[in-house]
Amino acid sequence: MNIQDTRPGKWQLFRVWAAIGLQSFGGGASMTFLIQRAFIEKHKWLSMEEFSYLWNLCILTPGINLVALTVLIGKKLGGTWGIAISLVGMLLPSATITCLLTAIFIQIENVAAVQAIFRGVIPATGGILLVVGLNFALPLIRKGSKQGFFYLLVSVCITIACALAVIFLKLSVIIVILGAAFLGTLLFSSRSASLLHEEDPKESQ
Repeated sequence: MNIQDTRPGKWQLFRVWAAIGLQSFGGGASMTFLIQRAFIEKHKWLSMEEFSYLWNLCILTPGINLVALTVLIGKKLGGTWGIAISLVGMLLPSATITCLLTAIFIQIENVAAVQAIFRGVIPATGGILLVVGLNFALPLIRKGSKQGFFYLLVSVCITIACALAVIFLKLSVIIVILGAAFLGTLLFSSRSASLLHEEDPKESQ
């Protein structure tokens, strides 16, 4: 993917985040998908690898991941002003709409039509979450095809093991993430160093 060298202006950055905030019905999965579409696919200000790196940083910190992600993207694209503009653009529209919808929903939550709407929205959110998961998986698959079957196999095994640990063992997310970080350090560090060592002689020729 070709990444554009030009950074967005302040007003453009605000408009992009405001549009995301206005459309982010369906929770974190929907917003994550909209961020990927806007910053990676449409404007090409980030690559999927850069987005995954920023997302991994957010997972390792406590609090709301999407707020942390907004801060990191804003910092990368606009510095200190980018952080403020991104937060205001993302939070102000969505917070306003949430307050209005909450006030309305209290009055109509027991209406049959409203319950039917939610039965349709929930599967749609699951579908969006699946797309987001695939977007995260694709860089791993591409990297695995470049670095060999070992990298791909271990990545898939860690993914499945973490999912099973959360679903069946009911382990804390913190324990699962720290365990995955330990396994990554144990399994990938020496192999990455050897791959870099193998590439150096080729680059020097």
